[in-house]
Amino acid sequence: MKKEYKVSGMSCNGCRTKIEDTLNEIHGIQAEVSLENENAHIESHHDIDTLTLQKALLKKGNYILQEVVTKEDGSQEILPAVEVSEEDMYQQELPKGMEDKAGKYFCPMLCEGDKVYDTNVGCPVCGMNLEQIPAPKIEKTVYYCPMLCEGDKTYDKPGNCPKCGMNLVPKTILVEQEDTTYTDMLKKLRISVAFTIPVFILAMGSMIPGDPIGKIVPHEWNNYIQLLFTIPVVYVCWMFFSRAWTSFKTWNLNMFSLIGLGSAAGLIFSVVALFFPNLFPDDFKGEHGIHLYFESVAVILTLVLVGQVMEAKAHSRTNTAIKELLKLSPTEATLVTENGEEIIQIDKIVKGNHLRVKPGEKIPVDGEIIEGESSIDESMITGEPIPVHKVKGDKVVSGTINGNSSFIMMAEKVGDETLLSQIIEMVNNASRSRAPIQKLADQVAKYFVPIVVIIAIATFILWKTLGPEPRLAYAFVNALAVLIIACPCALGLATPMSIMVGIGKGAQNGVLIKNAEALETANKVDVLITDKTGTLTEGKPSVEKIVSISSEYTEKDLLLLTASLNQNSEHALATSFTKKAKEDGLSLTSVKMFNNITGKGIQGLVDKKRISLGNKALMDVVQAPLTDSLLQQVEREQSQGKTVSYIADNNTIIGYAVLFDKIKESSKQAVKDLQNKGIEVIMITGDNPKTAQAVATELNIKHFLAEAMPEDKLNEIKKLQEQGRIVAMAGDGINDAPALAQANVGISMGTGTDVAIESAEITLLQGDLIGIPKAINLSHGVMKNIKQNLFFAFIYNSIGIPIAAGILYPVFGIVLSPMIAAVAMSFSSVSVITNSLRLKNLKL
Repeated sequence: MKKEYKVSGMSCNGCRTKIEDTLNEIHGIQAEVSLENENAHIESHHDIDTLTLQKALLKKGNYILQEVVTKEDGSQEILPAVEVSEEDMYQQELPKGMEDKAGKYFCPMLCEGDKVYDTNVGCPVCGMNLEQIPAPKIEKTVYYCPMLCEGDKTYDKPGNCPKCGMNLVPKTILVEQEDTTYTDMLKKLRISVAFTIPVFILAMGSMIPGDPIGKIVPHEWNNYIQLLFTIPVVYVCWMFFSRAWTSFKTWNLNMFSLIGLGSAAGLIFSVVALFFPNLFPDDFKGEHGIHLYFESVAVILTLVLVGQVMEAKAHSRTNTAIKELLKLSPTEATLVTENGEEIIQIDKIVKGNHLRVKPGEKIPVDGEIIEGESSIDESMITGEPIPVHKVKGDKVVSGTINGNSSFIMMAEKVGDETLLSQIIEMVNNASRSRAPIQKLADQVAKYFVPIVVIIAIATFILWKTLGPEPRLAYAFVNALAVLIIACPCALGLATPMSIMVGIGKGAQNGVLIKNAEALETANKVDVLITDKTGTLTEGKPSVEKIVSISSEYTEKDLLLLTASLNQNSEHALATSFTKKAKEDGLSLTSVKMFNNITGKGIQGLVDKKRISLGNKALMDVVQAPLTDSLLQQVEREQSQGKTVSYIADNNTIIGYAVLFDKIKESSKQAVKDLQNKGIEVIMITGDNPKTAQAVATELNIKHFLAEAMPEDKLNEIKKLQEQGRIVAMAGDGINDAPALAQANVGISMGTGTDVAIESAEITLLQGDLIGIPKAINLSHGVMKNIKQNLFFAFIYNSIGIPIAAGILYPVFGIVLSPMIAAVAMSFSSVSVITNSLRLKNLKL
């Protein structure tokens, strides 16, 4: 469906790009916008009304969209612009274009466009787990005790409070419908493992010297018990057979085609041989009858299920990260009206509302201070630990934390317009934009599966036509033998074993890897984007030095005075003074008449001296003049990006303290190791250019970007990816979350925020950048090991399948016995396991 629109409000190519990107973000739309002609050509899978398009544009700027209709005579008419009400703009919405599909599932790779499914049956094209379209919150009635005996605890049913006995009171709440794919698959895995272990023990017991299992379980009952235990495994893993069937119907052959084909062949062969053994030639019968493959079927299905659980866990990471972000936004706000103040829900705030923000509260929406002043902790946005002093007329951002003063703000951006909401949207979009790992096994399977089927058919025809009597029995048995021997037992172990051992090796070295994709991609990284604060530096200010300009005080005296004064302060810088004094073994003295002057500093009586510690504004208050010589010294420190606080005794400045976010000792070595590997290191920080330059120079980082917002980091990564670069991003803050999600490999510091950790594929548990070279070395080792395992798996099939088909029979009269096939399969699996365990000795 194609439509044309006239676009008003564009003034530059930046506007054109913004409008085009906004329209293309709407699900099912492909848009091209022309600045010259002031129009937009939109192609969509389904009809999208102009109101939806206009709402999306108004959230980005004052852009007006008018539909252009072509009449029968060929002339064009421009329809009036649609009116968008305040209610239309800020009502809660589902993902764009999917309002009628809430709760359904779609392929994250969009293999079939916007097609949805009722259940998570797996994508019929690529075989991936499907993702659920978020459903709107639903109303639910819960019950609570009016005396709050158990705090906020609620009950699903009415009744009496178990503590005080009062009747429970009903209330209506909004709850989210969660995607249970991961938890459901985890339950299936537990069932599968519980039944697979006894099947494996029963099948392999005869190989143990003395056959202890055979003495407990008679051989005539052994196979029947194996079948009984295999049925639950097949039941919980039935989705793999469904995916295999779909892959054959659509001829989109993948790993599930191979798994389903081999497992089904093994199961059918084993069931038929168990109940109808006389159908098979005597060559297939051993001491205890025909060897069956129940253990192979159970083990293969369970191993595949392990991989699917890991994949589902990786998919749930995005939702977890977004939930962590949502926790940053308060649910209530204090509305200031002519009649006083009242508490309202966050979604009831509209533009122009006056809101009071009390000390310690989170700022509810983006806006401007209209009364009062305070220090605001904006580290979630900028990543910088030092609070920013805000006065009347300054902007404040939702989710940031107010300091120790109350103020009144006017709401300017609400709902999806707030910076926090935009960060959430960026994390969501970036996470959805990545492709899954393309396993080598899947690539080979596209060719291997049809070859196996052709060989099995050819085997049946040749044995039926040219084979000895009974020809039909030989044809049937040997065709099945081909499918059974193709059953990828070792192939099922190849990737999971290497990943399992590799992830364990990483964890031992402080590198937590969440999925196989990160292991593969880390080996290809050629550029690292790194944050500064908390990544290259310690992430908290520390006292670098204290300088005395008075003959009456030594640096040690000034440290004691300032640390004693700060022991009563709640300011973020206070702990840096007390920590420094503790390191130097100083005992703090008591403070009297302590006073915290917002935005300026602190004062108090220490050893009967009136000590002031703060900025130039505080020195003006206490009338302590600054000499030209002192100002020059301070400016030199500030030019290196350091923070300086003056120290005064009454109205005389006696010295100053220099504070700096210290560079981690390991950062220099880590940057050097990465550069030696040919990886370019780029620093992007929200800090000022002077500080950024000082850190970059110290670490020999050639390229950096300062005063960057979250979207700047995101856009820089996108730009590099468009150039064909494989980008890793290292960060620790909420402001890093979108960039971590967009990067090919996101690497978070274990000492950072939950949001950053959830948005990344690799977490450095010790919060140390030196872990990145280790992660890259591990990636190289694991991927090499996986390729070796796949070789062992496929070389076995390549040799075994022709023998199973009977290639040796015309010359040597040999037909491959299923018993020999079982030994060969076991040998192949042991080779894969042994090779995987070699990763434990890998040097990182």
